[in-house]
Amino acid sequence: MAECVFCKIADGRIPAQTVWQDEHVLAFRDIRPLAPVHVLFIPKRHLETFADLAGSGEPALASLARGIREVVAAEGLSRTGYRILSNNGPDAGQEVLHVHLHLLGGRDLGPMLLAARER
Repeated sequence: MAECVFCKIADGRIPAQTVWQDEHVLAFRDIRPLAPVHVLFIPKRHLETFADLAGSGEPALASLARGIREVVAAEGLSRTGYRILSNNGPDAGQEVLHVHLHLLGGRDLGPMLLAARER
């Protein structure tokens, strides 16, 4: 998709601080990090939601798992823990309609749905 910001990052039209990639997936640092480690993982091929990714027999699924494992090790998160998050659709707060996973770590992230419970 020509106007998708993540497609532009994947094909190099917008620069990003790459931390890992293979032929299917690109991982880069979030420009507005919510934790000391905040890395986004995107398939290089445009897919809007996780359901599109999972339903297509995408080789990117294995690449996502491999990339997360390698970045977790490189960032020193294996012992302290980390969170993997994917927002899908408007109710979940998906801002960019290109499937992406957030890897968050480097501090105590607290309960995952604390804000939702307080509403």
